[in-house]
Amino acid sequence: MRIQEKIYKKLLEVPKGKITTYGELAKAVGLKNGQRFIGRTMNQNPYPVIIPCHRVVLSSGHVGGYAFGEHIKANMLNDEGIEIQNGKIIDLENKIYRF
Repeated sequence: MRIQEKIYKKLLEVPKGKITTYGELAKAVGLKNGQRFIGRTMNQNPYPVIIPCHRVVLSSGHVGGYAFGEHIKANMLNDEGIEIQNGKIIDLENKIYRF
């Protein structure tokens, strides 16, 4: 299995209403300091409707980039019950999904 497929499969574990960080996801698939690789992989997601790459955010709590625009990502997260203010997740620690 390619590492990208492993990443996408692991991301499917993150339920609606929760988020993970690029670093947490990298760690979950065994990539040390793989945050940038995770970001590139999310950007190349061939199935954004199925694989919820919008649920991956920066460890600072900022929403981060999204292929369709950061505002779209923020709206999708908001629709799932994730509160965002000034581009940052509110109550980040209680929203993070731990693998």
